[in-house]
Amino acid sequence: MKRRHILGAVAAVATGASVAGILGKDQKKNRFTTSAPSVNGLATPAISKNRRQLRMATTWPKDFPGLGQMPNRFSRALYKMSDGQVDVKVYAAGELVGALESFDATSTGAADMYHGAEYYWQGKSKAFSFFTAVPLGMTAAEIMGWIDHGGGQALWDDLSANFNIKPFQAGNTGHQTGGWFKKEMNSLEDFKGLKMRMPGLGGEVIRRLGGAAVQLSGGEIYQALQSGAIDATEWVGPWNDYAFGFYREAPNYYAPGFHEPGASLAVGINLDVWNSFTPSEQAMISYACKSANDASLGEYTFENAKALDILKKDHNIYPRFFTDEIMTEIGRISEDVVKEFGNSDKRTQKVYESYLAARNQYRGWTEMSDGRYIRARQAALGG
Repeated sequence: MKRRHILGAVAAVATGASVAGILGKDQKKNRFTTSAPSVNGLATPAISKNRRQLRMATTWPKDFPGLGQMPNRFSRALYKMSDGQVDVKVYAAGELVGALESFDATSTGAADMYHGAEYYWQGKSKAFSFFTAVPLGMTAAEIMGWIDHGGGQALWDDLSANFNIKPFQAGNTGHQTGGWFKKEMNSLEDFKGLKMRMPGLGGEVIRRLGGAAVQLSGGEIYQALQSGAIDATEWVGPWNDYAFGFYREAPNYYAPGFHEPGASLAVGINLDVWNSFTPSEQAMISYACKSANDASLGEYTFENAKALDILKKDHNIYPRFFTDEIMTEIGRISEDVVKEFGNSDKRTQKVYESYLAARNQYRGWTEMSDGRYIRARQAALGG
């Protein structure tokens, strides 16, 4: 099999376009096939003339800006690096399996891989939450550093192997916002009885504030707001939130997002499928994930800024900020929640202790660099 070892340029993503419109000339020529019949109950990738076709289940709506494009970006990069010998067919949520079924589908071999957020699987192990985001946790740059250089990847590999999966970082949305609320949130009392869409450990913080946390996939949120099934939601940030139109149902937009300061997203590959690749193919997959991961953070930073301006100028939506009283109590509860989850079992404890040590070590440098700089820039430029 002829292989390139240099990552080809990844085509620019056109927000809101169809898959056919965004994949580019080379990808349009590509024809995907379904997987071959299962062997011993495990669906195996179809192989034709040394070409492999793999199926990726995702947790995202079809062609959704940012989130829905990360798996497409991964697929394109891998296709180019392998000279078209490794094709990944990307399925949006509900096309192959339901959004929250993608992990199990990959584990059993019903899908070859998934793209999603690891905290969706905290019901299987609380340790998974640490590989997406936890309240008052790491920023995007910090979690990338911990996973790539601070021992996080080895812990993640060990955790996921128990479910027959090999994981990779493959996207990051950067700092997320606090959410959209139908009413103003002026005090801690306003959280009592609040029904809010919030997954992961952030949802547990909402419960301890007196609210009810609801886990919904992205495609279910707007209808739930519209029907009154929920009173508030967090999702990502201005870019994705504007695309879903949350401002029409819950116009009070709050920051900061205590729950996801740098949400890392993942590709998980069926471990049997992963082990069937050659070392050079595995290297290509790894670098395709890195391509998707690195590109996404810059994209979100740029697009969030644009979308926030649109919300302000065209829809009169201006960000509100949680009071110091609210943030102080959220901080106190968050530390308790993360500590309890982190010590829930031995495997989770190992992940928690590594995560906590890295986060605490980062604090000095991040505050000295980014924290002080941002405050100085605000003072100099005003606003």
